[in-house]
Amino acid sequence: MGNKTILWLKWVILLLVLLFLTFIVSLGVGPVYISLSKMFSLWSKGQGTYEYTILFEVRLPRILLGFAVGGGLAIAGVILQGIFRNPLVEPYTLGISGGAALGVCLNIVSGGLQRLSILFLPMSGFLGAIGIISVVYILSTRGGGMRLSGLLLIGVMVSFITSSLIMLIMAVATTEDLHGIIFWIMGSLEEPNLYLIKAVLFISLGGLFLSLHFAVRLNTLSLGEEEAFHLGVDVGRLKKILFLIASFLTGCCVSVTGIIGFVGLVVPHLMRLFIGSDHRILLVVSYLSGAIFLILCDTLARVVIAPLELPVGVITGLVGGTVFIYALSKRGTSF
Repeated sequence: MGNKTILWLKWVILLLVLLFLTFIVSLGVGPVYISLSKMFSLWSKGQGTYEYTILFEVRLPRILLGFAVGGGLAIAGVILQGIFRNPLVEPYTLGISGGAALGVCLNIVSGGLQRLSILFLPMSGFLGAIGIISVVYILSTRGGGMRLSGLLLIGVMVSFITSSLIMLIMAVATTEDLHGIIFWIMGSLEEPNLYLIKAVLFISLGGLFLSLHFAVRLNTLSLGEEEAFHLGVDVGRLKKILFLIASFLTGCCVSVTGIIGFVGLVVPHLMRLFIGSDHRILLVVSYLSGAIFLILCDTLARVVIAPLELPVGVITGLVGGTVFIYALSKRGTSF
């Protein structure tokens, strides 16, 4: 076993331990504190108590959703930064979040949530994200190949268009609809539907394993498209597949939780500073770190002004941006 493999293994073990500790802390901390010993007693014979309800029906689903969404957004960021070879690209750059937000806004103002079911809100967000992905993909692949510069510019412009449409909807919406739109846009892990949480968890883990299948080719792509082509990589096909994986992951995450920023930008950056740019390990540690980061931010959002709750997107922006700037200044890294 080489030194590099040992180093990678140490990082994975460290992050798994941190994830477990984060899991326990997030379960116990809140307006109602639950100790570790109390958790075990509730697990065995606590059904029917209010503490059991708080632990297993309120906090545990949020933790699982935070794990899935944090990890999913992180590896989507790794993939997109690898494709574009640009550290400033993140999952929301290409207009995916804007499409999801537009779909949800249209659903809220049309009353679709009340007329159909609670599942229609995330479904409308997912359809909006898929619609934007399709538009960006079609426009950027006209002529056969996928032009990365064109893809990025189209994505940014589509983001501006969707943002303008969202502001237009907010300007004419009723007070009640406006409140629902703002609450969704700020992001939240409060999702009561366990089947939806399980679906996001399955998709997130599936995206991790699928992206690991392309890790070596993503390493080759980071050398440059021409170099990758000479090494036998079908560059055009690889870019399309990776773009669709990252976009689908982002669309699924955003449609359930709303817009939670900085995870797909900050986490890949920090992990690349510590572990290097080899995607065989970068994808794994970014997934674990993204999960830890989002669970911790959601815990802070629940307790910092308890019993009130802050939107988790506010915490990810404040904490993520501060840590990001500090880490770059300490390491002397520049964009």
